[in-house]
Amino acid sequence: MSEFSTNDFKNNAVKSESGIMGWLVSLAKDIRESLAGSNRDFTQGSIGRAILLLSIPMVLEMIMESVFAIVDIFFVSKLGADAIATVGITESLITIVYAFGIGISMATTAIVARRIGEKNREGAAIAGVQSIVLGILISFPISALGIFFAPDLLRLMGASNEIVESGSMYTAIMIGGNAVIMLLFIINAVFRGAGDAATAMRVLVFANGINIVLDPCLIFGLGPFPELGLTGAAVATTTGRGLGVIYQLYTLGHSCGHIRVGARHLKFDFEVMKKVFMLSLGGIGQFIIATSSWIGLVRIMAVFGSEAIAGYTIAVRIIFFSLLPSWGMSNAAATLVGQNLGAGKPDRAEKSVWVSAAVNMIFLGIIAVIFIAYSESLIMLFTTDPEIVFIGSKCLRFVSYGYLFYAFGMVMIQAFNGAGDTTTPTIINFFCFWLFEIPLAYILALSLGFNEKGVFIAIVLAESLIALVAIVIFKRGRWKQRKV
Repeated sequence: MSEFSTNDFKNNAVKSESGIMGWLVSLAKDIRESLAGSNRDFTQGSIGRAILLLSIPMVLEMIMESVFAIVDIFFVSKLGADAIATVGITESLITIVYAFGIGISMATTAIVARRIGEKNREGAAIAGVQSIVLGILISFPISALGIFFAPDLLRLMGASNEIVESGSMYTAIMIGGNAVIMLLFIINAVFRGAGDAATAMRVLVFANGINIVLDPCLIFGLGPFPELGLTGAAVATTTGRGLGVIYQLYTLGHSCGHIRVGARHLKFDFEVMKKVFMLSLGGIGQFIIATSSWIGLVRIMAVFGSEAIAGYTIAVRIIFFSLLPSWGMSNAAATLVGQNLGAGKPDRAEKSVWVSAAVNMIFLGIIAVIFIAYSESLIMLFTTDPEIVFIGSKCLRFVSYGYLFYAFGMVMIQAFNGAGDTTTPTIINFFCFWLFEIPLAYILALSLGFNEKGVFIAIVLAESLIALVAIVIFKRGRWKQRKV
C-alpha cells in the first residue's frame, strides 16, 4: 500500500511539473505572438488569451509614449532652469493637442473595432482614413498659432522675457508640428481598433529610438550635427514623431494583417467623419475634465508650500507610471468590447470587461502592497529632503489604498469608450472630479484642517466613486445597444 502511495505521489508530481512546464511554454508562445503581431480573430476563442495578446503590446506602447517626455527633460535639464521651464510651459500648451488626439483616438478605436467585428474591413479602412483627415484638419489652426504667435503664447503663460527670447523657437516647432503628435495617437488607434496592437507598439519604439539618438546630437552638437540647444530638442522630437507617422502610413498601405488602406479609401466621407467627430467630443471632454481636476488639486496643494507641491508631484509621477500597464489592459478591453459588439456577441464583450478588470485588480493590488510598504524608499529615489519625502510618501500610501477600485474603474470607463459611448464616462468624470473631488479636497484640506492629507483622501474617494458608479451603469447594459 505504501509503495502504491509513493508511486502515485511521484506520478502526480511528474504530471504537475509537466503541467507547469506546458503552461510556461504556452505562455512564452503567446508572448512571442503578441510582440510579433497576432492575426487571431478576437471575437472567438479564449478571452484570457485575447487579453494577453492585446495587452502586452498596448502596455509597452503606453510606456513608450511616456518615454518621449522623459528623454526630452533628461537632456534639456543640462541646459539650465530656463530651458526646463520652456519645456514645461510648452507641454502645458500642447495639452489641447493631446485632448484632441486622445478624443479622436477613442472614437477611432470604437468605430474601427466595431467594423472589424462585423467583418467589414472596408468600413474599418474608411473610418481610419476619415479619422486621419479629421486630425490633420484640426492640427492646421493649432499649427498656425504656434508658428506665428509662439512668443505671445509664452508670455500668456507667464514666461519671463529670458524664456520668451530663448524658448520661442522650441515652442513654435513643437506646436507648429503638432500634426505628428495628433497622427501618432490617431493612427495607432486605428491599429488598436483593428486588433494590431503590436504595430502600434513598434511605431513608438521606432519613433522613440530616433528621438533618443537625435536629442543629444542636436542639443549639444555631437559629431557632424549643429549645436542647436533647446531648439535641437524640438527638432529631434518632431523628427522622431514624424518618421513614426511615415512608418504608420507605410504600414497602413502595405499591411497584410487586420487592416489595409488602399487608394480607393482615400476619399472624403462627411458622414463617417461627422460620426468620428461627434464620438470624439466625449473623449476630449474626459481628458480636459481629468487634466483640469489635477491642476485644481495642485492649486490647493500650493497653499501648503513648495515642499508639499514637490512631494505631491513626485508621488503623482510614480503613480502615473505604475498605472501605465493598467491603461494598456484597459485599452485591450476597449478593443475587445468594440469587436465583439460588432460581431453580435454582447455577452462575450461583457465577459471580456469583467475578466480584464479582475486581471487589472490583481496587478494593481500587488502594486498597492509594494507602494504602501516602501513608499518612503520610492520617494527617496528622487529626493532626500525629509519634508518632501514625508509628504510624498504619505500621498503614495493614501492613493494606493484605492488601487483596487481604480483597477475596475479604468477598465469600465474604457469599456464604455470601446462601445462608442464616450458620453457616459464624460458625465461620470464631470460629477466625480469637478463636483465631488475638488470641492471635497478644498473642504478637507482647508476648511477642516486636514491639510495635504485632505487632498489625498479626496483623490482616493473620487477615484473609488468613479469605479462604483461605472460598475452600476455598466451592469445596466445599455452600452450594448450603442450604435456606431
